[in-house]
Amino acid sequence: MSSTSQKHRNFVSEPMGDKEVSELAGIGEVLAERLKDKGFDKANVVLGQFLVLKKNKELFLDWMKDTCSANKKQAGDCYDCLNEWCDAFL
Repeated sequence: MSSTSQKHRNFVSEPMGDKEVSELAGIGEVLAERLKDKGFDKANVVLGQFLVLKKNKELFLDWMKDTCSANKKQAGDCYDCLNEWCDAFL
């Protein structure tokens, strides 16, 4: 497993609660605003989409690219963050 960011480690270290979408690894201010504009204002809403896509990496990366113009690294970081969170809490 590659090294993870502090943001990633912080996110996966505790239950989802009411976290902002910007707390997801790979999601900065610009992507957060784009996601909010599409109705994905909280991390748990993005998690819902992640689960709807059955945790499929390619589908999620494509969804991130189409929804908020995330690049492959940003989308991959977000995927890894949500996947690890699911492993820990679901």
